Amino acid sequence: MAAEPQRTPAEPSTAPNGRLASSTRSTLLGAMFLMATSAIGPGFITQTTTFTVQLGAAFAFAIVISILIDIALQLNVWRVIGVSGRRAQELGDLVAPGLGWVMAAFLLIGGLVFNIGNVSGAGLGTNAMLGLDPKLGGALSALIAIGIFLSKRAGVAVDRIVVVLGLVMIVLTTYVAITSGPPVGDALRNVVLPEDIDILAITTLVGGTIGGYIVYAGAHRLLDSGISGPGRVRDITRGSVTGILITAVMRVVLFLAILGVVTGGAALDPTNQAASAFEQAAGEVGLRVFGIVLWAAAITSVIGASYTSVSFVTSRTRTSDRTRSLLVVGFIAFTSLVYVLIGTAPTTLLVFAGAFNGLLLPIGIAVLLWVATRRTDLLNGYRYPRWLLVIGWVAWLLTLYLAINSVRPVIDLFA
Repeated sequence: MAAEPQRTPAEPSTAPNGRLASSTRSTLLGAMFLMATSAIGPGFITQTTTFTVQLGAAFAFAIVISILIDIALQLNVWRVIGVSGRRAQELGDLVAPGLGWVMAAFLLIGGLVFNIGNVSGAGLGTNAMLGLDPKLGGALSALIAIGIFLSKRAGVAVDRIVVVLGLVMIVLTTYVAITSGPPVGDALRNVVLPEDIDILAITTLVGGTIGGYIVYAGAHRLLDSGISGPGRVRDITRGSVTGILITAVMRVVLFLAILGVVTGGAALDPTNQAASAFEQAAGEVGLRVFGIVLWAAAITSVIGASYTSVSFVTSRTRTSDRTRSLLVVGFIAFTSLVYVLIGTAPTTLLVFAGAFNGLLLPIGIAVLLWVATRRTDLLNGYRYPRWLLVIGWVAWLLTLYLAINSVRPVIDLFA
């Protein structure tokens, strides 16, 4: 993976009145929501529900701390990739020959397996929403995702779809949160004075929000849209922080929706706690709303996982948009076929994929922080802020903890 020249956007980033040009606003929104909706997948919903049931209002503290850590990491990832004008794996190869291919291999393996889970989630969403057989629903959802990437303006289509579905998830989940009547005061108090501090919950949330391909989704989308270089730092920073905040909003409203049901004394179905909570909060309508939210979370994760995984094995300048789209289509088709044939990703494969994603996170973050610290020649003359480096390296230490935890299940598998 040789270093590639920076690509200049086709039009100015600002309009004559000093505001962002409409195309730049659309691109930034798309990158923000691609990162956010990639994080908000079926696993995101399951994790949030499980920890809310376990910790109650005290889970609010874990959410806030994880958001701060996510922002520290994403600020650095987006800034280094955006300012350098190079994808993460390209920077990896410049730091140490062959390292970029190692990063790509890890991410591709994890992306393939987890995308089977994403298609599975889409199938379960259509089942709750329309009563369709999950395999049929998963296959139809995959066809919709494929249709998006086969459209003539696939990039624009992706940007618009993830924004619309991201907003749909937030609005519908907010409706359920209002209906369930959560104790907001207790949640706010626990942000400052937590009744219980669960380190596992914090590390799990960080890994689920920016683990694997997710941490690179928005930044790579920004590059492919031509937004890069020191002159775009303001746009890059805005995109990275807003993307995490969008994810945070969804996490908070989902937490409140489940919290209201749990504190109300309702007994949730252990086989599907999230669906049961939505149904308890709003009856039959709640169950259908859950189906829509789960489907939207799953299909946007299918789009994000496929797009980002392919971006790690293609060239931004030497691979045509059409070729890239066809590779994404092949990625979706393969993972969907596996799901239809076996029903879901085998547990063993999911454990391995989790380990690969856990290992990739500290490797990838370390590469980018090393570039910002020691390879400033790759930053096109940009002077990297010292404060940003400090919070980046501190947050990186947590990714090491995540990596250790992700390897343990693999060891247990062979024990």
